[in-house]
Amino acid sequence: MGRGKIEMKRIEDDITRHVSFRNRKKGLFKKAYELSVLCDAEIALIIFGDSGSVSEYASNNIKSTIERYKKETSTTPYTWSSQEINAQFYQQESEKLREQIQILENTNRHLMGEGLGCLNVKELMELETRLERGIDMVKSKKYNMILAEKEDLQKGKINLEHHNAFLRSMVQILENERVQHLNMHTIHEYNALQAHMAGNALQLNIMEPIQDCSSVNFSPQKHSLHLG
Repeated sequence: MGRGKIEMKRIEDDITRHVSFRNRKKGLFKKAYELSVLCDAEIALIIFGDSGSVSEYASNNIKSTIERYKKETSTTPYTWSSQEINAQFYQQESEKLREQIQILENTNRHLMGEGLGCLNVKELMELETRLERGIDMVKSKKYNMILAEKEDLQKGKINLEHHNAFLRSMVQILENERVQHLNMHTIHEYNALQAHMAGNALQLNIMEPIQDCSSVNFSPQKHSLHLG
């Protein structure tokens, strides 16, 4: 997917430092060759490794190039100022960044299936492997997310069932209390009604008129005794 920015400091691991030295030396020689061919420049490159190894590259003859350098510097001595050195350093860094950006853009285009005409069979196979690896990672991430959502739904369903059971128990308790309250209220009304009816019956008995015995007519004819 492209390399990130590497911190410019000494690599502590010996194996990693040796591998990086070998790869970057090869890349540096390649750039020197391209510069000499494309721009018709005379280039001499000498590299001393930390293990004492010496590597060199020259577009012509390295000794003649060194002699030419000595001749040019002896006739026209020139001392670089700190500003020029800094400007040259930042120019080189900007060129490196532009190259990295170009590599990233090309990589993205290749991943989108564009600009594949410049790739050979090996590069296409590497691109295919990278895409398959990326697809596998996407599928794995999607599968894990689906499992997580399924677990969340199950937990939510269980919580909902518990909540519904709690609500049903509360409704049952409230219904029992309502029935109990209605029963108590009905008993109270029944007792009040009985008391009220008993009071009305007593009042009716008191208010009923008493018949006067003196007004009864005792007829002697009706109550005469006949002797035979």
